[in-house]
Amino acid sequence: MQHSSSIAGLKPAINFFGGLKRFLIGKALRSEQAAHERLSKKVALAVFSSDALSSTAYATEEILLVLAVAVAFGNAGAFEYLIPVSLGIAILLLIVTLSYRQTIHAYPTGGGAYIVAKENLGTAAGLVAGASLLIDYVLTVSVSIAAGVAAITSAAQGTQLAWITDHKVLIGVSFIALIAIANLRGVKESGAFFAAPTYVFLVSFLFMIGYGLVYYLIYGGAVTPVLTEEVKLAEGYVPQALTVFLLLGAFSNGCSALTGVEAISNGVQAFEQPESRNASRTLVIMAVLLGTMFLGTSALAFLFGVHPHADETVISQFARHIFTGPMAWFYFVVQAATAAILILAANTAFADFPRLSSLLARDRFLPRQFANRGDKLVFSNGIIILGILSSVLVVAFAGDTSRLIPLYAIGVFLSFTLSQAGMVVHWIRVRRHELSDDAIHESQVESETAVPDAYLAIEQSQTSRFVTDKVTDRGNWRKSLPINLIGAVVTFVVLIVFIASKFTHGAWLVVVAIPLLVFMFLAIHRHYVAVARELSTDTLETGPGTIKHTVIVPISGIHRGVLHALRYARSISSENVTAVYVDFDEDATQKIRERWSKLDLDVPLVILPSPYRELTRPLLRYIDRAIRVPENDLVTVVLPEFVPRKWWQHLLHNQSSLLLKGSLLFKEGVIVTNVPYHLRS
Repeated sequence: MQHSSSIAGLKPAINFFGGLKRFLIGKALRSEQAAHERLSKKVALAVFSSDALSSTAYATEEILLVLAVAVAFGNAGAFEYLIPVSLGIAILLLIVTLSYRQTIHAYPTGGGAYIVAKENLGTAAGLVAGASLLIDYVLTVSVSIAAGVAAITSAAQGTQLAWITDHKVLIGVSFIALIAIANLRGVKESGAFFAAPTYVFLVSFLFMIGYGLVYYLIYGGAVTPVLTEEVKLAEGYVPQALTVFLLLGAFSNGCSALTGVEAISNGVQAFEQPESRNASRTLVIMAVLLGTMFLGTSALAFLFGVHPHADETVISQFARHIFTGPMAWFYFVVQAATAAILILAANTAFADFPRLSSLLARDRFLPRQFANRGDKLVFSNGIIILGILSSVLVVAFAGDTSRLIPLYAIGVFLSFTLSQAGMVVHWIRVRRHELSDDAIHESQVESETAVPDAYLAIEQSQTSRFVTDKVTDRGNWRKSLPINLIGAVVTFVVLIVFIASKFTHGAWLVVVAIPLLVFMFLAIHRHYVAVARELSTDTLETGPGTIKHTVIVPISGIHRGVLHALRYARSISSENVTAVYVDFDEDATQKIRERWSKLDLDVPLVILPSPYRELTRPLLRYIDRAIRVPENDLVTVVLPEFVPRKWWQHLLHNQSSLLLKGSLLFKEGVIVTNVPYHLRS
C-alpha cells in the first residue's frame, strides 16, 4: 500500500491562493495594531450611516408604490398622502434616534439590541434580536445593491448602455464581491475607501433638494399626468380602494428609511475614544441628515407630481426634470452619487454583521470561528458568509428591489422593539429601588457555565455590560423611561403593521426564518456546553497517568518510507508494534513474507486475507479487534507515506490513506498518525 501526502500535494495550490489573498487583502496586521484601527466620527459616519442615508434613494418611492395601488383603482388623489406619511416616518425617526442614543451610552461595548435584550429580557429575547438583525443585515446588502444597480440602469435608459438592464443580477453580485474584498482589507482601510463617495452623495443630494425647491418656486411644478397603465404597483398588491390599511402599508413600506439607524449602536467599539460620546454624536448627525434628505425627497416627488415607473426611479424622474440646460450634467452627478451610496450602503451591514456574529460566537450561540479575527483584524468569516448569503438573495429575487423590500425592515423593527423594551425593564428596576446597584447588575446577567477551553469559546463575563454615565445615570430614569417606553410601543405598532401588511407578500419568510435561527443558536449552545462539561478538569481526581496501547502500521510493501514509519512506531511502543499487510495476490504476499524475514525487523507481520480485493474493510475489522483487547487503552495507527517533490507527481500515487483516515476518524480509542518520508528526486 503506497501512501502519498495529500497535504503536501496541495502545496502549490496553497501557495497560489496565499499569494492571491495577499494581493487582494494586503499584509497581515499585528494584534496590538487593533487600537489604531479605530474610526474617527467623519469616517464612521460613512461606514455606519451609509445604509440609513442611502435609504432616502428608495424610501419615498416605496411609499408611492403602495399609494399607486389606489391610483390604479381610480383614486387619483392618493399620492397626496405622501407628505403626511413621510412626516409620520420622520417623527418615528426622532423617537428611535433618542432611544438608541441612550443604548449607545448604556452599552458602549456594542451589540445593540442583542446585548440589551439578553441582559434585561433574557436569553431568548436576546437571541430573537440577534437573529432579526442578522437577517436584516443580509437583506440590507441585497436591497442596497439592487437599488444601486437600479439607479445605474435608470441613468442608462435612452443611451447605448440601456442593454445593461438585462444583466442586473451579474452586476449586483460583482458589487457584493468588491465590497466584501474591501472589508476584508480592514476597517480603517475600507472606511477611508467608502468615505469619499458618501460625502459626495450627501453634498449632491442636499444640493439637489435645495435646487429643486428653488426651481419649483421659480418655474412651478410640471405635474406628470397620472396614467394608470404607466404606474408601477408595489409587489404583491392589486388595484384597490384607498383605505386605512393601505395607508398603513404605505407607512410600513416607507419605514425602510429607518433601517440602518441601529448600526452605530452595534459598532460602538469601532469608534475612537471616548467611544460612547463619539458614537452618539455621529448618530444625531446621521438622524438630522436622514430626516432632511427623506422629507426633501418626498417634498420634491409631491411637488413635481412624480409617480413610480418600472424602468426609472422616482429620484431620476424629478432630477432629470429640474436639471436641464446648463445644469443637465448635474443629473448624472446625482445618479452616479446615488448609485455609489446605494452600493456602498451594503458596507454598513459588512461592518455590523461580523461584529454581531462575533458576539454570538463569543456567547457560544454561533461557531467559534465567527469570533476569530482575520489577518486585517476584522471578523473575516462573518464578512465572507454575509457576501455569500446576500449574493444568493440577489440571484433568487432577480435583483428586484421591490421584491426584496417586503422582506426588509421586519427584522430591524423587531430588534428596535426588543432593544427599547429591554431599556424600559432596566429603568423600571431602577425606579422601584428593589435592588442595590450591584444586585441590579448581577440580576441582569444569566448564569453561564464557564467554558474551560479557550479554543472552544471565550469565557462569559459574569458582570453586566451596562455602563453608567451622564446619560444613563440612575437619577435620569424619569426622562429616560418615557423615551424608551414610547420607542418600544411605537416600533412594536409599526412591526405589527408591517407583518400584517406584508405577510402574504413575502414577509412570512422572515417570520419563519427568525425562530429557525433561534433554534439553531440554542442547538449550537447546547453542543458547546456539553463539550465544555466533558472536557472540564474540575471532577478529575488523578493526573494524566500513562497510556497502554498497541501500534498498528498498515503497509503496502517494504521500502524506506515503511522502515521510517516502523522506527517511529517503535519509539512510541517498544513492544506492542504490529505491521499489517492486506493480501490481494498470493505471489506478492509471499514475496513480502520472504523480504520481511530477511530484514529481521523484530516487528511481527500480520497478513489479512481480502478475497474481494478490499483494502479498508479488513483493516477496520483488525483494528476493531485490537480496540476490544482489555489491556489496550488506545490503538495508534501509523500510516507510512512518501512525499514526492513535484506537485503533479502526487496524482500518480495511491490515496488510500485518506480513505482509511476518514474511516477511523470517528472511532473511539483510535489515534491516527501520518509519518511522511520526503523524496529527494
